[in-house]
Amino acid sequence: MTTPDLDLTATKPGRHPLRHRALALDARLFRAVAARRGRGARWAPPGPGGGSGHGVVWLAAAAALAATRTPRARRAATRGLASTALAALATRALGPRPVRRPRPALAPYPLLRRLRPVTTSFPSGRAARAAAFAAGVALESPAWGAVTAPVAGSVALARVRDRAHFPSEVLAGAALGVGAAFALRALVPTRGQTIPPAHPRAEVPALLEGDGLVLVANTASGTAERARALRDALPRAEVVECAPQEVPAELEKAAARARVLGVCGGDGTVNTAARVALRCGVPLAVLPGGTLNHFAHDLGVEDVRDLARALRQGDAVRVDVGRFSCGDRHGVFLNTCSVGVYPELVRERERFSHRIGGWPAGVLAALRVLRADRHPLAAEFRGRTRPLWLLFAGNGTYHRMGLAPGRRLDLADGQLDVRVVHGGRRPAVRLLAAALAGPLTRSPAHAAVQVGRLRLDHVAPGTLLAYDGEVTEVEGRVTLEKLPEALTVYRPITGY
Repeated sequence: MTTPDLDLTATKPGRHPLRHRALALDARLFRAVAARRGRGARWAPPGPGGGSGHGVVWLAAAAALAATRTPRARRAATRGLASTALAALATRALGPRPVRRPRPALAPYPLLRRLRPVTTSFPSGRAARAAAFAAGVALESPAWGAVTAPVAGSVALARVRDRAHFPSEVLAGAALGVGAAFALRALVPTRGQTIPPAHPRAEVPALLEGDGLVLVANTASGTAERARALRDALPRAEVVECAPQEVPAELEKAAARARVLGVCGGDGTVNTAARVALRCGVPLAVLPGGTLNHFAHDLGVEDVRDLARALRQGDAVRVDVGRFSCGDRHGVFLNTCSVGVYPELVRERERFSHRIGGWPAGVLAALRVLRADRHPLAAEFRGRTRPLWLLFAGNGTYHRMGLAPGRRLDLADGQLDVRVVHGGRRPAVRLLAAALAGPLTRSPAHAAVQVGRLRLDHVAPGTLLAYDGEVTEVEGRVTLEKLPEALTVYRPITGY
């Protein structure tokens, strides 16, 4: 098969010899790729490059990743699509302006083999989107990145094979796509950037096949599939599935006979297991099974694979535990403890969650709480009586990285991360301003400090306090403090 003569440059070789030689090399590479197609293939329909112009290939790939129903794959799919969108914007905004290069000549080719783009040739937008998707997926999950990379490579190669781009234009598009993926990572960090440090290390038994692990699974969290996966990964582990009201009793029984106490459920169930583990002095293994799973995810455990690796290798750390007390009432929290508007939101959400689902119930609860005619909480905080819409205390310092939600990078820093939204006439505006401003700001409306211990005095009777999704009533003096490195928890330390 012969290829068309190409108009390499509109400039004279004598004036721009380097550019002329570069364009000549580009043309030879183009001919080499085009010549690989036999005469019988000239009438074949376009390859992957021809069908990916509007992102159909990457939408399908993202859907396939999400269908695996694993957190890593869903994150990889989301990051891949976001990187693709950013690459598309960058290509349109930056690509056509600096270089106005015509596309390869197509006249000698049959109509069915001709791609008739109306845009300029440099860089290749489809190659940019392909590289962006593969790079975005790989940054979140190297294993899935290895799967998508050949597809992206075939799309990029097809742009030359289909005579739509010169090789240099495809390479420039691919570089632009990879750059878009890394730029997105700078704005929204990957999971690998938010994994807490593996300290302080704890000495725990390594359970190669799960010997001595008794895991209690809350069936209300839909844990049946995770429980089966755990049995497959650790065949000698004991799994007890029970209803929510049976969880506390089953945890007590499990702790009495287990070398390691395991729990599968949401943050409330994990809180109950932590209390039992603290009292009985056994290490805790957490398998996320709820909606949010803040503690497990901040710990670095997302699925059965993470937990099984930690148990087999005997990898564990000691983490801080928060504690609140009010008279003879006390409890612990692994994530957050708060008074004010948020506990009311939690109670309202619980009223509707069993009927309309967790997320819709949360939105409805927020609307009901913020629209209600109410007065701020009055309490003495740090020596002054203040009106408060919200006092939030996190077990460990929450960090916001780029546009990502706050995460804890150290679960044993000895600090309570305290955020206060002061009282005023418009609680919704103040709460929204505090949420957008971030954790380390001070203003007349909100403030943030890190302390090891906090005391609230003169709290009104009937005031609600929320801790790890549970709600109780407090009054008078409320004390919040840290129990440094009190709980031993399995978490993967190697393998990232």
